[in-house]
Amino acid sequence: MMVDHQFWNGKKVFVTGHTGFKGSWLCLWLSSMGAEITGYSLEPSTSPSLFELCEIGKLLQNNVIADIRDYQQLSAAMQKSQPEIVIHMAAQPLVRESYKNPVETYEINVMGTINLLEAIRNCQSVTAVVNVTTDKCYENKEWNWGYRENEPLGGYDPYSSSKACSELVTSAYRSSFLNNQIEGRKIAVASARAGNVIGGGDWAADRLVPDSIRSILNNQKIIIRNPSSIRPWQHVLEPLSGYLQLAEKLYLQGEEYASAWNFGPADVDAKPVEWIVQEICRRWDGASYEVDNGMHPHEAKYLKLDCSKAKVELNWFPRWDLGQAIDKIVEFTFAYQEGADLREVCAKQILDYRQSIKE
Repeated sequence: MMVDHQFWNGKKVFVTGHTGFKGSWLCLWLSSMGAEITGYSLEPSTSPSLFELCEIGKLLQNNVIADIRDYQQLSAAMQKSQPEIVIHMAAQPLVRESYKNPVETYEINVMGTINLLEAIRNCQSVTAVVNVTTDKCYENKEWNWGYRENEPLGGYDPYSSSKACSELVTSAYRSSFLNNQIEGRKIAVASARAGNVIGGGDWAADRLVPDSIRSILNNQKIIIRNPSSIRPWQHVLEPLSGYLQLAEKLYLQGEEYASAWNFGPADVDAKPVEWIVQEICRRWDGASYEVDNGMHPHEAKYLKLDCSKAKVELNWFPRWDLGQAIDKIVEFTFAYQEGADLREVCAKQILDYRQSIKE
């Protein structure tokens, strides 16, 4: 199954976290299909940012710069835009940052979800909702096999725990309010759990690929932590295609798809941190790395997702292997160095991805 571009043409979509890395890519894709987008987010958290470099604000019907913790402003923005579909991506998304600021992490990731679902309850236009959480929401037992959607939730660190909480909040609202008749209608809400997402235009701190690219651009040696930790790496367009296909199903068929979904890479693309850095260095003349053997906050050593449910019920499959994903990151970074039109670069990569689905 492919994302149905005709479906999205003219659809009113409310995207939280639209100034972030994943949110920016999502807005570029939605805009290319003719969707009418309202974005709700804080200012970009990095400089540079994909949002600013691609001038994504110009693609939106409404560009609301505000805090997901501000219920009144969030509700007002939703009432003004009257969206049909909501995709919730606003978050504090970093494990190491959650150790530094646990209270803020819970406020954004838990109360932000509650604020959004309350605003949705009171907005008559909304039909379908996708809450984007993370693969780290599972109680990680360091298994050699992938976690399925019915596995226990948990989280060692505040970030992972906060996303598990967001999942529980979503489930409770779905059971208590959104799957029940509300003034003669139902709202189909699902959660989406993706792997470690990589791609061009990510400048976040304390993330492997952005840190590596930043070091290369500054002619510095890449420093890596936890070289043997294994993660389900995937290009950003992979989970985005899953979110879009899921939203279509929720809109058209409702509660049959209102549940939790994994969107991860093929098993062979669950690779160690050091493998990723070696592949980046192999593509970049002069790049090198070393391992920082100092003390670091706890992070899981092994994490994989079982995506059988999405494959069987959505006909969703990962299309780009990890080598292709790294190629696309290098392509984007070369274009950035050369001062190219990055919106065009992203548009071409989206088109390349779409064509890979057709093959």
